Amino acid sequence: MECFDYIIVGAGSAGCVLANRLTADGRTKVLLLEAGPRDTDPWIHIPLGYGKLFKKPSVNWSYWSEPEPQLNGRRIFTPRGKVLGGSSSINGLIYTRGQPEDFDDWETPGWSFGELLPYFRKSEDQIGKGLGTDALHGCGGPLAVSDQSETHELCDAFIEAAVQAGHPRNPDFNGARQEGVGYSQLTARNGRRCSTATGFLKPVLHRANLRVVTDALVLKVLFEEKKVSGIEYERNGKALKAKAPQVILSAGAINTPQLLQLSGIGPAALLREHGIPVLLDQPNVGEHLQDHFQARIVLKCTKPVTVNDDMQSLWRMARMGLRYALQRKGPLAVSAGYAGGFWRTRPELKRPDVQTHFLTFSLDRMGEKLHPFSGFTASICQLQPSSRGSVHIRSADPRAAPAIRYNYLATEYDRRTMLDGMRLLRRILDQPAIKPYIAAEHMPGAKVQSDDEWLGYMRDTGSTIYHPTCTAKMGTGPDAVVDSKLRVNGLEGLRVVDASVMPAVVSGNTNAAVIAIAEKAADLIDSEARRGTA
Repeated sequence: MECFDYIIVGAGSAGCVLANRLTADGRTKVLLLEAGPRDTDPWIHIPLGYGKLFKKPSVNWSYWSEPEPQLNGRRIFTPRGKVLGGSSSINGLIYTRGQPEDFDDWETPGWSFGELLPYFRKSEDQIGKGLGTDALHGCGGPLAVSDQSETHELCDAFIEAAVQAGHPRNPDFNGARQEGVGYSQLTARNGRRCSTATGFLKPVLHRANLRVVTDALVLKVLFEEKKVSGIEYERNGKALKAKAPQVILSAGAINTPQLLQLSGIGPAALLREHGIPVLLDQPNVGEHLQDHFQARIVLKCTKPVTVNDDMQSLWRMARMGLRYALQRKGPLAVSAGYAGGFWRTRPELKRPDVQTHFLTFSLDRMGEKLHPFSGFTASICQLQPSSRGSVHIRSADPRAAPAIRYNYLATEYDRRTMLDGMRLLRRILDQPAIKPYIAAEHMPGAKVQSDDEWLGYMRDTGSTIYHPTCTAKMGTGPDAVVDSKLRVNGLEGLRVVDASVMPAVVSGNTNAAVIAIAEKAADLIDSEARRGTA
């Protein structure tokens, strides 16, 4: 049984950052465990390849939620990365930090926006904006952050339509203000995805003090009384153990609470129900799940300028592949939200409460075939939802998927915000700049007008936008699972570093914030270790 200084469970958005930073001294011995394979699938490294990976079980946990009461009992498909880089290897590549108020409202010592900003900057290598040396952006970090490689006439029309509807242009959603409309930034360099595996892990794989083990399913964390002693994991059908005085869970907002519960840390009644000895009765493990709910408007296009059209023609597909191979441009180099915006649904609000992702393709449901007609999509997701759900084990078997309950649209506040957001989006799509491109509104269609009709449409078709968080939340109150240094309360040697620890979901795509959380956590851990040896 090998011994390490730290064992990191999960080589995803946070785990790869920690592995890089904690082994930088050349002495600290780290074991990094990943349940999935190495990131050799070629579609991982092509930005538009996320569509090919959306339901691919070799690199994706492919979870389903429990029936959602407010969505007519529908179960919601939940992709999560199971590969080096985790969800940063299969996501839509959009890089947005959120709003400063998000972090300030966490009200956790050390985690205000001003205190996290240096870690955003530390991780970034901003490409193409000339922003690398200003107060808000970083240059020279491991994570490539770039602009879209080229503009698109549909995106330009959408941006101009939003301006006509009274919204400001915004060339940088990570700049001085988030509100407005513009092109999204993405985690890519020269048309290739920059996951945390690419940016943080691969450059340091040669380090003698870092061991990376893939295809390793962690079964549980091991303890001596309430002090961590290591982990037990399975690889190639063998049960193995590794020892360490410090274990860091970076398995994500679904798998981290599952592993805590499997290890005897969670609601006592739930653990006993499944025959798991209770190490720590912590009723908040797996609670407070928060995610961004989205609903889409799909438009039929008057011109054959969409990805739908590219995929209907062998010639256009060949041209698309050739452009990418030679120039790293074209549809294959584009993120999931080519353009978009952040809006206030009511003028009296102090900050945006909804976000739009604008896509130059259309389909009935994400992960399915594109429509046979020219089509494009604009969506609304609520940025600060009040609904909360849960993640609970349904079995003592670590291979069994947990029960995920999002509880979308559970509050009147959330329903009202989504209604107002969809109407705001339709007003933008009714402006002169984009009207010439719209042959018809395919979904939901002009027949949907009243509150009840809009809510019915959202209940029938709305879904996740893939930002689960908050299931092992940090803080100083009685409902906190971890403290401000991300240590699990009531235990020694166990930390959580991933989206689980957010007290509330950030206002935007979550990957950037998770990476910054891991950067700060590495500093906290390193400082603690240095104090211990001083």
